[in-house]
Amino acid sequence: MALGKLIKLSAIASALMLAGCGGDLVVNAGGNDSGGNNGGGNPPPATSDCPAFATEGQSLAGVNKTVCEISGTITSDTRLTADIAWSLSGKVTVGNDNANSATLTIEPGTTVFGKSGADYLVVARGSKIQAVGTANAPIIMTSVNDMLGLSDDESTAEWGGLVLLGNAPTTKCDQANLENCQVEAEGEAGPYGGADPDDDSGALRYVQVRYAGFEVLPDNELNGITFAGVGRGTEVEYIQVHNNLDDGVEFFGGTVDAKYVVLTGNRDDSLDWADGWQGRMQHVLIRHNPNDTKANRGIEADNQSDNFTAEPVSKPRIANMTIIGNNFDGEDDSEGILLRAGTAGELYNVIVTGPAGMGECFEINSDESVANAQNSEIIFRNSIIDCTEPFKNSVDSNGNVTLDAEAWFRAQPGNIVGDALLGGYIPAPNSPALGNGYNVANNVDPWFDNVDYIGAFDGETDWTLGWTVGIHPEDDLAACPAGTTEVNSLSGRLNCQLSGDITSNITLAAGADYVLSGRVRVGIDNTTAATLTIQPGVRIYGKSGADFLVITRGSKIDANGTAANPIVMTSVQDIIGSPTAAGQWGGLVLLGKAPSTKCDQADLASCEIQAEGEAGPYGGADWADNSGRLNYVVVKHAGFEVIPDNELNGITFAGVGSGTQCSNIQVHQNVDDGVEFFGGAVNCKNVVLTANGDDSVDWADGYRGKLQFVLVKHAADDAKANRGIEADNQADNLTATPVSNPIVANMTIIGNNFDGDDDSEGVLLRAGTNAKLHNFVITGPAGMGECLELASTETKAFAIDGSLEMTHSVIACAEPFTGDLGNGTSTEQWFLGQTGNSVAANQAAVLDGIFTIDATAPKDMTAVDSFFEAVDFIGAVEAANDWTAGWTVGLDD
Repeated sequence: MALGKLIKLSAIASALMLAGCGGDLVVNAGGNDSGGNNGGGNPPPATSDCPAFATEGQSLAGVNKTVCEISGTITSDTRLTADIAWSLSGKVTVGNDNANSATLTIEPGTTVFGKSGADYLVVARGSKIQAVGTANAPIIMTSVNDMLGLSDDESTAEWGGLVLLGNAPTTKCDQANLENCQVEAEGEAGPYGGADPDDDSGALRYVQVRYAGFEVLPDNELNGITFAGVGRGTEVEYIQVHNNLDDGVEFFGGTVDAKYVVLTGNRDDSLDWADGWQGRMQHVLIRHNPNDTKANRGIEADNQSDNFTAEPVSKPRIANMTIIGNNFDGEDDSEGILLRAGTAGELYNVIVTGPAGMGECFEINSDESVANAQNSEIIFRNSIIDCTEPFKNSVDSNGNVTLDAEAWFRAQPGNIVGDALLGGYIPAPNSPALGNGYNVANNVDPWFDNVDYIGAFDGETDWTLGWTVGIHPEDDLAACPAGTTEVNSLSGRLNCQLSGDITSNITLAAGADYVLSGRVRVGIDNTTAATLTIQPGVRIYGKSGADFLVITRGSKIDANGTAANPIVMTSVQDIIGSPTAAGQWGGLVLLGKAPSTKCDQADLASCEIQAEGEAGPYGGADWADNSGRLNYVVVKHAGFEVIPDNELNGITFAGVGSGTQCSNIQVHQNVDDGVEFFGGAVNCKNVVLTANGDDSVDWADGYRGKLQFVLVKHAADDAKANRGIEADNQADNLTATPVSNPIVANMTIIGNNFDGDDDSEGVLLRAGTNAKLHNFVITGPAGMGECLELASTETKAFAIDGSLEMTHSVIACAEPFTGDLGNGTSTEQWFLGQTGNSVAANQAAVLDGIFTIDATAPKDMTAVDSFFEAVDFIGAVEAANDWTAGWTVGLDD
């Protein structure tokens, strides 16, 4: 810890200890002046920068503003300005109950804080709060600990909270005498309720409430924001409650509406309603603490706990909500939605999801709420439940099911039980949330915004940016992770450098960019194992061609991105917005312990083959070796010639075993090959290879893995390209064993017009390789070279004896074939003699962009190996399921 920080924390601790002993909180109060006023003379008269309604408080370390304290009851219009830090002392109330009414105006960028749990802010009936911030200058209501930098992800209950009391109806009023309603709010905040559904308590806009929820009375914690009898004349939008001990927001009756609501890290329910609330909400994000800290329900909804049929019945309308739970499992575990105690309600366009340890995601409880579901007083439509434990049935006192929650949910229009495909909370471009929403504005109530998506976000605009706390990793990472070193930023954000050999586990956390310095190796070959974990959304870049990343034998990479937040490995030019090109940095190399033809087959355990680029040794005896995981990883602008005549591939798989997970990977604009497999048996799905300068897929030296859904697209500007597949057994020994013999299914190769020493071509099988190729589409423009060639006597022999297969495929090229098998059979005759193969006229006959339109029936690959998925199309991508959407680059060129 830095000395300055240590001194600061010591001063804070001392000040808090003095306050606990009855003294004032004194932090950074300033020293004596040099004029000798301590020497027995009279000091000059005290002056204050605080307005008359406040008193000057003690200054706070690190806060360069005057601290002014407000207390008691505010009975005249008052303004809190952003140049002052405003401290609450006890219960501060705006106005008396329906008397001495006042308006409290809070300027954008203003901070209001409580020093203890007994400090909270109440807006009484008849009075107003005008807390109107901006996206760039939100109003923050928080704790002194937060002001001092002591609050963290686990902090709660450091002050009281915000309470709005209104004159709108509630079930707890005498419905025959609403004018005289006096319901006492929690925390002795004051009375609420009345006869005016249009009551106006002011406005909350761009307001954060952090670290609140203190137990002001026994068993009586405050919510982050309490709306008690608040009417629809009140304006509420862009509000956040973060890390509250009790509920995030709770509505006790009333009719208030809210849009753009963020509820994060709250320990009890995030959204709670009761006692006849009949408001509306839209655009709501609920996320339980990602550290699996205590949480309960996303929504806990009641009519009235003492009288389930009390009037007016709770019946809000809510649209476009995303609820993300966590793994907390306690007395009240993390759950989704509970509708109970007679509540009704309308839920539209809702996503409920969470990790595997989350509790049930939807439940209706109580006979009265079950009856509401059965008679359409509860509506839940065009929504997605994506949970391990999706539903909990309603049962009576004898355990008999009174409502099958799953059957009821599935019977509502537009509902989905399945993967919502969220990247964090933003839907991926191929998410079922997009385009499947219900138009609530046109069909239910024009108050709602007109949208066509499910959940809180449209996949393009993140409306939480700039004004929220705790949900954007780039805002949260304060220092470089262990094992990396902070360097001068080239990207406008924190830059952390990796260099040399990494010999212990490290995690590259989201919130920084990571810089490679030279050859960076994870682990030391078969002696010191380490795992490099890379979080979704992380960017890694090389500043020069000599920068590249290697995973050595025995070590692992765990790069698990998402469609919305892929992991990107790229060049500094790409990071800073300069022109990009192939070969601006090295690439990614995985070295494993699986066999290769270049190993001594009698002594595989001692194999040590030197990889290209002096990356290190690979090879061994373990076909199932595990080098970790690649998922949603994009490698761009790599392939530098690290040593003469030795360019790196985008991703090199050298002796990598089948225990390695490989899916959703792209190599874009590499000088050399896109991906190359040197022996091994790694399997990959969803592979995109675009604008690479040499071969897109290259295998050699005994590769025996499986590939499915491989899309190759040569550069749209006809830049340098060679083969979609270039395949060898071993160049120096064409009959070396184990013979290369991968299985590849559902591949699309789209060439271009490049015509050079090595022009754009389709598939070349040579140097003794064998293969099983199924469900291919090979095509390109008129200037493309040959689309299928078999070379070498050994490879042709496999074709002649039938062990080399190519079936259920179509070739649509101006120059479809070259050569023959040497037995009087041409390559074309061999191809057309295989099951399901055909030749088409041109690219337009088989593809629409990257999507297959050719009607060739595919081979059922599930009968070949359980690795493969069943499909009803050939080629890599169909329009109905564009798995490339959102995370790839270069496909629209």
